Amino acid sequence: MAFGKMGAAMDLMSKMDMSKISELAKKVDLNELIGLVSSLDESTLNSMMKMAKSKGRKKDLPAVNGDFFNITETLTDNQRKIQAEVRAFMEAEVEPIINQYWSRDEFPQQLIPKFKKLNLIRHIFNEDGSRKEDASIVEGIATMELARIDVSTATFFGVHAGLALVSIALCGSDEQKARWIPAMINMDLIGAFGLTEPEVGSGVAGGLRTTCKRDGDDWILNGEKYWIGNSTFADIIVIWAREEESNEVKGFVVEKENPGFSVEKIMGKIALRCVENGHITLKDCRVKEADRLQKADSFRNTADVLRLTRAGVAWQGVGAAMGAYEKALAYAQSRKQFGKPIAGFQLVQNHLVLMLGDVTAMQQMCLRLSRMQAKGEMRDEHASLAKVFTAARCREVVARGREVFGGKGILLDQHIARMFCDTEAIYSYEGTNEINTLVVGRAVTGLSSFV
Repeated sequence: MAFGKMGAAMDLMSKMDMSKISELAKKVDLNELIGLVSSLDESTLNSMMKMAKSKGRKKDLPAVNGDFFNITETLTDNQRKIQAEVRAFMEAEVEPIINQYWSRDEFPQQLIPKFKKLNLIRHIFNEDGSRKEDASIVEGIATMELARIDVSTATFFGVHAGLALVSIALCGSDEQKARWIPAMINMDLIGAFGLTEPEVGSGVAGGLRTTCKRDGDDWILNGEKYWIGNSTFADIIVIWAREEESNEVKGFVVEKENPGFSVEKIMGKIALRCVENGHITLKDCRVKEADRLQKADSFRNTADVLRLTRAGVAWQGVGAAMGAYEKALAYAQSRKQFGKPIAGFQLVQNHLVLMLGDVTAMQQMCLRLSRMQAKGEMRDEHASLAKVFTAARCREVVARGREVFGGKGILLDQHIARMFCDTEAIYSYEGTNEINTLVVGRAVTGLSSFV
């Protein structure tokens, strides 16, 4: 028996790493450890062995995905294809360079030829300026993908393919649409939209100070415009002015070479630094009658443009929040503290779950809004509610994302700091949250609190 036990012991020792046993002996009493282990029942011992083995294996973590309810599945094959193309474009062409340009207060204009190849606008508009059947959904999903990486790029696109192009499509004559829209769709001409003024923001409906006056075959424009995105490099700028004689608002397409037109870049912003906002001065700026938008005769026409584009700004909030959530989750899965990824801590998971809940709610609201818009059912209050909700929730999501990054959250190279700053602009432009709140409030109560 003794020889049998000795043989078994020698066989066991031949399979053991004596160097590891030696290291273990320095840390614990081996006799006591062996006694404790030998006293365990087989079930407990097997459980302990499984746990020990699992700790030695690297666990595959879930993929980072901000589309938790899989809204992509509800899209058509063509819509999913466009979404994938925009995502690939933003990840390959924009994300690697955008922080550098954000730091410099510049828009990377080398992206424009690449945008032309992407051909995104043709998925939204026909050559005559009419919108394709599923334009609202395509535009929304594309805007989400643009803003998921960079809100400035989404804003550049929204000003050109939204505000400027839509102004001409809705308010231009057939001749004017044929003259400008195909070139804008192809991005041979870049557009801007001049409504806001230095002293008039939310009050433009009744307080527009820029004036226009007929002079033979020309119009003379005087005034200033402020916060005008793309205006420092745009080829054409849609300018809204109040006629001195009738007091009605009219629209004009002003070329950058027009006499009396000048623009100065606004510096010192903390948000959307890649959007080149301009301060436009119109001093006896002479514009031909042929360049006056023939179907723009009151502020109602301006409001029609803003209604259509406000839905796009709501989608910007969705994209920014989605991007912030995905950046925060990816960082939390890789960043280790106290020997484990911070994604394994309860407080971090709380941040991530609240972020994801907001992102998912925003996606569902805006998808429904786009489908209402496609059917012609969207009213001012619908677009305003989506803008109010997404702008506020986006602000909170991005702030939570910055918290997940801790100290690194204030560094540009993590991207979340840029998103944190850019969100402030979403909250304030295309109708402040206060004004949009009052639009919705008037609709649901039947009472106006504007006056």
